[in-house]
Amino acid sequence: MKKVVTIDEAMSHVKDGMTVFIGGFLAVGTPEKFIDALIEKGVKDLTIIANDTGYPDRGIGRLVCNNQVKKFIGSHIGTNPETGRRMQSGEMEVELCPQGTLAERIRVGGNGLGGVLTPTGLGTIIEEGKDKLTIDGKQYLLEKPLKADIALLNGSVVDEFGNIIFAKTTKNFNPMMATAADTVIVYAEKLVKTGEIDPDHVMTSGIFVDYIVK
Repeated sequence: MKKVVTIDEAMSHVKDGMTVFIGGFLAVGTPEKFIDALIEKGVKDLTIIANDTGYPDRGIGRLVCNNQVKKFIGSHIGTNPETGRRMQSGEMEVELCPQGTLAERIRVGGNGLGGVLTPTGLGTIIEEGKDKLTIDGKQYLLEKPLKADIALLNGSVVDEFGNIIFAKTTKNFNPMMATAADTVIVYAEKLVKTGEIDPDHVMTSGIFVDYIVK
């Protein structure tokens, strides 16, 4: 299958109401070109799973400010006041999740596991409505897996099969999101021929990647 497609072809897979992983950490490692395309397309009622909602003018925050996000699941909203305003007004649902727990929920989603047991959040609002288990006398919350219809990633170097290298801190949530979505689309900052990336340097295998945009 030819994986390298136009951005319009790639974004045609993102539909209203879908659940979408978007890589990045405060807009570092976020595929901004895909954000541009989603704004132009006007896709709406999205559930976004990500570390944060970026800033009003960068990253996922631009989708929030454009009224395209129905629900956000993530760890941090403090750099985008519009997310907080929409949460308080009821315009947008926000599910806050401790950062390590968020990473683990995505990881177990990609690995086909039933959840992760963690003490983080016990005794706080995080535990509301969640199952608790006692193991060896210690109590844990059962945090359920996170999966998505689409993962939108940003790769520093990508080959035509979809093998990816992420430069420095742009790696963040991108690799684990690639394992837990039905369709994975990566924006390649630099696209190379298959075989040009040293296998020892591959951070996400091309077996997870469906479409590549140069």
